[in-house]
Parts: sequence; structure tokens; C-alpha cells
Amino acid sequence: MEITVVILKPSAVQRGIMGEVISRFERKGIQIVGMKMLKLTDEVLNEHYSHLAEKPFFGRIKASMQACPVVVLALRGLDAVSAVRKLTGVTNGRDALPGTIRGDYCLSVQENIVHASDSPESARAELRRFFADDEVFDYSYHPVPYLYANDEF
Repeated sequence: MEITVVILKPSAVQRGIMGEVISRFERKGIQIVGMKMLKLTDEVLNEHYSHLAEKPFFGRIKASMQACPVVVLALRGLDAVSAVRKLTGVTNGRDALPGTIRGDYCLSVQENIVHASDSPESARAELRRFFADDEVFDYSYHPVPYLYANDEF
């Protein structure tokens, strides 16, 4: 099973839709194995968005991500990175398909409700960035036999 990271951005927190977004992952059958609310620091954001540091909109992204606390989730499932990315939809909410989180809840590129790891490699790095080992839990998840065939996991 794969673990991926999702950040419920200030646009989700301020709009009061955190529960609705989290329930989308749960209804899909993705297991929550870690969750916490935190205030993102400059240091964390500089690392997390280092690939955008030279872009003219970098300061605006940081300001947006620091507008209020965020909720960070560690989610586990078969091909979790890919499954979560499909659930979130494309980055630009105006282009995201109805039925996806962004397609249903936003109209913005920046204020787009969630961040989701884009590869298993980034998921591992983000998991280390946001969670200590004792904050990610391995527990029996009883729906598993009803989510996957027994030869899939």
C-alpha cells in the first residue's frame, strides 16, 4: 500500500469544507493514517515549493498558504498517489471536471482547496516533511477486503 500527502489549504479551512473534502477520500476507501492542523512556516514553504521559488507568484502562494492553519493528511491505499490526484482534479479549478474536489469546490488556480503529492517520490518527501514517524499510524482497516480483490494487496 502507498501513502500520499494531502494539504487542505486555507481556502478549504476558511470556507468550512474540510469535513466534506476529507469525506471524499474516506468514501473512496482511502485510509487516513495521519492528520494534523498546523501553521506553515516560511522554512517549510520554501522547501515545499522550492520548484516555484523563482516564479513571480511565489510570494503570493506563500501568503495564501499562511493565511490560516492548514490540515495535513497522510492517506494510504493501493496506488494512493494516483487515486488521490484523480479525486482532486487538475490544478486550475476552472478546468477541473465536475465530480472532482477542485471541480466541485473551486474556480481558482491558487485557491484550489488542496495540495496532493504528485508522485510516490514526492509523497515520501512530503510525509517526512510534515509527519514524525509516530504520527503516521498502521492500523487494521476493516473495509480493505471490500475495497480490493485479495490478490491486489
